[in-house]
Amino acid sequence: MSRMQVLRAADYPRMPWKNGAGSTLEIARDQGEGLEGFGWRLSIADIGESGGFSAFTGYQRIISVLEGDGMQLWVDGVLSRPLLPFDPFAFGGDSRVECRLLGAAIRDFNLIYAPQRYAARLQWLAPEQPLRVFSAATVRLVFSAAQALEVRLDDGSAACLGRYDCLRIEQDASLAGLQLQGGVAGHCCLIELTPR
Repeated sequence: MSRMQVLRAADYPRMPWKNGAGSTLEIARDQGEGLEGFGWRLSIADIGESGGFSAFTGYQRIISVLEGDGMQLWVDGVLSRPLLPFDPFAFGGDSRVECRLLGAAIRDFNLIYAPQRYAARLQWLAPEQPLRVFSAATVRLVFSAAQALEVRLDDGSAACLGRYDCLRIEQDASLAGLQLQGGVAGHCCLIELTPR
């Protein structure tokens, strides 16, 4: 049995960064409040200038550019490849990270999770035609970067997502399918999380 919750972009709460240099729109999390105590957290951040990232010791991070020219990250002194839209990049939350913008301001998308508590998988998809995927993850998150995305579950339930809306699906650990369909050049992100 699946439980489905549509999270609308207009309702995301804004939270300050740990380092005080900006703010984040929080999409969803498993538990906790503020910037501590969660097992996983999904968010959007606007980066207006190059600078340092907050540390999240004990966590793993996967970041993707949503809008803008992109960025490069110095992670513990090692320069990343140029990170362009919908190209995820993973790094340790306790790493020393500096961001260098490749142009003007960007908007990014972040999954932060505790790897000792959750197994996680993140992938960007572009389902112009109906795309069917299967997962046994107990939590599945479908984030839409498209103007319109339709998500349909095996049990017949469905949701229509607008830009930056998110669908949270919780289920037991049995294999279940979902169908995704967006418009032309419509990207979405599928995140799968399972407690360890």
